[in-house]
Amino acid sequence: MRVLVVNCGSSSLKYQLFETDTEESLASGLIERIGQNGGHAVVHHRPQGRAEMHYDMEIPDHTVAAEEMTRVLCEGDGKVLDSLDEIGAIGHRVVHGGEDFATSVLIDDAVIECIQRNSSLAPLHNPPNLDGIRACMNVMPNKPNVAVFDTAFHQTMPRRAYLYAIPRSFYRELGVRRYGFHGTSHFYVATRAAEMLTDMGRDGANARIVTCHLGNGCSMAAVKAGKCIDTTMGLTPLEGCVMGTRSGDIDPAIIPFLAQARGLSFGEIDAILNKESGLLGLSGVSNDMRDIQVAVREGNTDAEEAFQVFCYRVRKYVGAYAAAMGGLDAIVFTAGIGENDARVRSYVLEDLQFLGVHVDSDANNNGRGDRLLTTPDSRCVAFVIGTKEELVIARQTEAICSGA
Repeated sequence: MRVLVVNCGSSSLKYQLFETDTEESLASGLIERIGQNGGHAVVHHRPQGRAEMHYDMEIPDHTVAAEEMTRVLCEGDGKVLDSLDEIGAIGHRVVHGGEDFATSVLIDDAVIECIQRNSSLAPLHNPPNLDGIRACMNVMPNKPNVAVFDTAFHQTMPRRAYLYAIPRSFYRELGVRRYGFHGTSHFYVATRAAEMLTDMGRDGANARIVTCHLGNGCSMAAVKAGKCIDTTMGLTPLEGCVMGTRSGDIDPAIIPFLAQARGLSFGEIDAILNKESGLLGLSGVSNDMRDIQVAVREGNTDAEEAFQVFCYRVRKYVGAYAAAMGGLDAIVFTAGIGENDARVRSYVLEDLQFLGVHVDSDANNNGRGDRLLTTPDSRCVAFVIGTKEELVIARQTEAICSGA
């Protein structure tokens, strides 16, 4: 089956076309700045094995963006399909499924209503996700659409892990609890790590794994025997690790303190915690770890401290999750920082010898692709595994539409 994977943001539409029989990507692309600058958008289209295309055009909304996506897939120099009839189904990334969805689902009116209802939990993400769903339904009205939720993988968490110690009515009436995000990424790399452990002659099926999705947004998950039992992000993606511009964990009393001390509104504080904090706030340099590392080499002490805080927070969660699972068999690094920054990995794994982690410096510093980072005698191993969230969406869409 050929599955089109769509991921819509407020002003963007990202897509990738898969042949699920071979798991080959036939084309991918991004349409950005939708509805901005008078509707003047930029289209990037990458047909497999051919030159990437870039061009500007007027795209006022997501429906027009979906029309251009289907056109470029079927026409012109970037053509990879003879007609839209070749597309068997469309898979959509949806950020928040609340407690309604523990698995991916075929989209119907009831599902759309639930996604809309959960928009109060993800006001910046669910509405544009719905825009993408409706746009694809308008442009390709006879195709099945499947919703794959970022939160679904974390729905196996026990109540002791997802409940906050606040009045229970906030959970019962408003749904205030830990949900977690990056679920498709954590699911993929945990599954792949279990396979790699099995190939090493270890018990991958029952493994206790900490997955570290480290990019501009960062989250970690404790995965035991393939099930998520805890994760760092909470009601929103703000909780947990230090991120590019997000603070991660802070004392909640800081919020009213800042409101009084600086005369800031809750909206202003929310913007600061989400957009001006994290690596950017600590370093004063950038939200990008690559820029932080350059500044560190140039002797910037604020950048070095930001780096240290980032790595310390990740390492602390590794220890916490090892305790939560009664031990640890593997640590997985993925996403932009996790896959590409050897210094971050080295500092996170530092002093974890008590868990049986012994780093192979050559594999960490010089290796490429999915690989083992630790020596053969390590009781707990560490991997780098490239995340493939779009492939997970394609697989789950194909499974639902084929009745598997």
